[in-house]
Amino acid sequence: MSILEMKVPSPGESITEVEIATWLVKDGDYVEKDQAIAEVDSDKATLELPAEASGIITLKAEEGDAVAVGQVVCLIDTSAAKPSGSAPAAEAPKVEEKKVEVKAEPVATATTYASGSASPAAKKILDEKNISASTIQGTGKDGRVTKEDALNAVPSMGTPTGGPRGMERKKMSMLRRKVAERLVEAKNTTAMLTTFNEVNLTEVNKLRSEFKDAFKAKHNVSLGFMSFFTKAVTRALELFPDVNSMIDGQDQIKFDFADISIAVSGPKGLMVPVVRNAELLSFRGVEAEIKRLATRARDGQITVDEMTGGTFTITNGGVFGSMLSTPIINPPQSGILGMHNIIERPVAVNGQVVIAPMMYIALSYDHRIIDGRESVGFLVAVKEALENPMELLMNNDPKKALEL
Repeated sequence: MSILEMKVPSPGESITEVEIATWLVKDGDYVEKDQAIAEVDSDKATLELPAEASGIITLKAEEGDAVAVGQVVCLIDTSAAKPSGSAPAAEAPKVEEKKVEVKAEPVATATTYASGSASPAAKKILDEKNISASTIQGTGKDGRVTKEDALNAVPSMGTPTGGPRGMERKKMSMLRRKVAERLVEAKNTTAMLTTFNEVNLTEVNKLRSEFKDAFKAKHNVSLGFMSFFTKAVTRALELFPDVNSMIDGQDQIKFDFADISIAVSGPKGLMVPVVRNAELLSFRGVEAEIKRLATRARDGQITVDEMTGGTFTITNGGVFGSMLSTPIINPPQSGILGMHNIIERPVAVNGQVVIAPMMYIALSYDHRIIDGRESVGFLVAVKEALENPMELLMNNDPKKALEL
């Protein structure tokens, strides 16, 4: 017999522990080399664990267990032969059934109670509470109301009783716990403040309506709002570099590049894959990269490296219908832009009231290194670019900017 010990590989730098989220095989199954046998949660992503060899597997950890990197989680008997599964099972010999007559013995009839009746102790408690036993769903035999039922009963005060009152307790995944920890850390360790503005997206809508079909046909990716917002953000970060910085001890680190984290809602919780050097990407490049990263995040294939190192974050609560919110900074970054839903509202344009597609935008920032001038100026720069994208984002040549 040849036994292979499978140990937890390191998912990335600084990660020392993972959690077995789901076993994709059962104890005693035959597995093939490179077959996914488990999903493991780190504090940054969910990853698949592939079998290192073919053979019969023996599990050494339960779902929900926290296991250290390098710990043995299963054994694979590599000397075991693969079950054929192709040979038809031998037909079992037919056994002639013999009928055996069994005489029914008389059974003593137990005392039963009508549903809604109460024990003497329960009846006394219910009388004191002025509650009728007929309104209580008894848990005793044949629906009998027990003393415990009476003690737990609450006068209705006009509210119906007897409805479902179940609840479920479930351990949070390691990723969900890490997200919670980071959100609390951001609230407790930064001087977070949020400033707001609103954007008229009429011009963006015109450009999308005019070029979206040609863009899709040429690049096989949709021309969405995220490319306009990402381009507007990278432009604003160049104008206000303090927003594209972070604190390290007593130092402020500024970046001359824009790695934009895009918040994505995945099956395991919130994930923030990073679009590297977004300031150098075209509209097509931004849309293609966001689509690639979002697909990998939702399929559970995103890696730790793809979610670390961002310098600024964009989150879009508008896809869920949010009108306004105060997004929480993604540490150690110092700023995050919140997008919201687009609502047609009456607004004043050049002295005339018109109906326009409007969006509230929010910038949450760390006031320790970003002052009001920079934060408000940054948000105004984003607004200006989105309200005049032809000039400020496309250099008055939309076909060239969209590579059409």
